[in-house]
Amino acid sequence: MGSKFIRAMLASFAVLGIALAACSSDDTSSAGSATLKDVTDRGVLNCGVKDSQPGFGFMTPSGVMEGNDVEYCKAIAAAVLGDASKVKYVPASASARFDILAAKEIDVLIRTTTWTASRDINLKTTFAHTTFYDGQGMMVKANSKFGKTSDLNGATICVTTGTTTEQNLEDFFADRGLAYTALAVANDAESQAAFLQDRCDGWTGDKSNLAGQRSAYPVDGGGPAALRVLPDTLSKEPLGPVTREDDALWSQIVDWVVLGTILAEEFGVDSSNVAAQSANPKNKDVARLLGAGAEPTEFNLGISATFMQDVISQVGNFGEIYAKTIEPIGLARAGSLNASWKDGGLIYAPPMR
Repeated sequence: MGSKFIRAMLASFAVLGIALAACSSDDTSSAGSATLKDVTDRGVLNCGVKDSQPGFGFMTPSGVMEGNDVEYCKAIAAAVLGDASKVKYVPASASARFDILAAKEIDVLIRTTTWTASRDINLKTTFAHTTFYDGQGMMVKANSKFGKTSDLNGATICVTTGTTTEQNLEDFFADRGLAYTALAVANDAESQAAFLQDRCDGWTGDKSNLAGQRSAYPVDGGGPAALRVLPDTLSKEPLGPVTREDDALWSQIVDWVVLGTILAEEFGVDSSNVAAQSANPKNKDVARLLGAGAEPTEFNLGISATFMQDVISQVGNFGEIYAKTIEPIGLARAGSLNASWKDGGLIYAPPMR
């Protein structure tokens, strides 16, 4: 076999390799997001939520879902489908939420879910930017003797199974050489029932949840005034949307919807002025956020470049969403970790450029 023939064959293989690589690259880019395709084909976003926590995910007596997490379900639907009402809310229990996400029964999980290393790595999930910086606390009867969590040495404490709350509670008491009895419950309704029956001395959970449960405590149990949340913070609990890690583009869409609401507040764009800002952006930052103005958008998420116009006009910016859902349960934003970075908080988004 001559050297010229060998060189020709090698050249042919090289060209074939480049062609195959190009085809592979094209296939990957054209595939885009399987979840995005499912959602658009279905015409509805399946969003896993909690339905028993005022302020975050709560089913009203009239059958309407409301809360901060619910608003972010709406925001994603607005971004992807152009209509914030195109959401099917799927109740996700603490113990089953990651299973139904993995099984693709939901497209995104937005259920006061804490971002942890084990969940991020072992469960093959991707956490979007934090929508609420929380911490675990302890709630007691207002007329009790307890002034801080360590005063509950030897007490019985209600704790929801399948949550980071269980481990945090164990760590807190073990680190201080204190004892307690855990009364494991499946949900908030069981915690409330146990508290009403005086079967628990303390009720532990994220402070956001405790505030929400306190705000809705039954009148026959004394109403909100019958309970108080102790000042201690037992843990860090960054809460936000969760997606499957096998769909990177979909995870980016969810993440940038959250980040877009943060940037909108920073830029002074809200539901009352987004139409005017879209028609005549005040600067390049706003133009890029809204997909408006003369310059083309410099990124492609596989959805309309104007997706944030729909999000802001139909749902609002970060501050509007917070004021509508969380402040009514008594969690003021000013002075908290959930204030804008400009006001000393942690709410911060990278540039959209």
